[in-house]
Amino acid sequence: MKSFSSADSDLLEEIILHRRDVRGNRFLDKAIPQKVLDKILYAGVNAPSVGFSQPWEFVLIRDTDRKQAIKASFTVENRKEAAVFNLQRQESYKKLKLEGIHEAPVNIAVFYKPCEHPVLGQSSMKEVGRYSVVCAVQNMWLMARALNIGLGWVSILDPQKVKQILNAPQENQLVAYLCLGYVDYFYQNPELEQLNWEQRKDFRDLVKEECY
Repeated sequence: MKSFSSADSDLLEEIILHRRDVRGNRFLDKAIPQKVLDKILYAGVNAPSVGFSQPWEFVLIRDTDRKQAIKASFTVENRKEAAVFNLQRQESYKKLKLEGIHEAPVNIAVFYKPCEHPVLGQSSMKEVGRYSVVCAVQNMWLMARALNIGLGWVSILDPQKVKQILNAPQENQLVAYLCLGYVDYFYQNPELEQLNWEQRKDFRDLVKEECY
């Protein structure tokens, strides 16, 4: 049985605490070696999944035209997103850099592929299949950070449009669109925290004993 030391757990905590959502203004024009990219993907496919279903599929995107088509979807959805905030927030929103589709050397579309047969543990809560895919994304995020590679999750997209651009099977569901690359530096604190968009919640307010 593999055992880990307190130094190992301290290092894992450091990686978790220094993980950041990276935007396009931080990415460098530097290719990611295939061996390094494979290590990040390998971390993803070794995530926990309900019923050991492993319901994830990954599409690597490097083509400029394909990135441009996806960026166009972002532009449309970004206008809609800005409109949901009040006028003061809209002004702050317009100053935010919220993606790195062109700047990142590699984009990764992460899909949930439903199983054709019943999955152990998924009958009562159908959504846990998609949650499994999110676990894969988190694994990739942490491995990328441990390799000093930035990763940004772009959620301001039309998932159906992205599926069309990537010729994804009808049954597949887009869970995450990731921008991956080396960066000039990582922020000490989350960028939206530094910009006072949101404040960090108090740990004590988030943990309950026994019940609410």
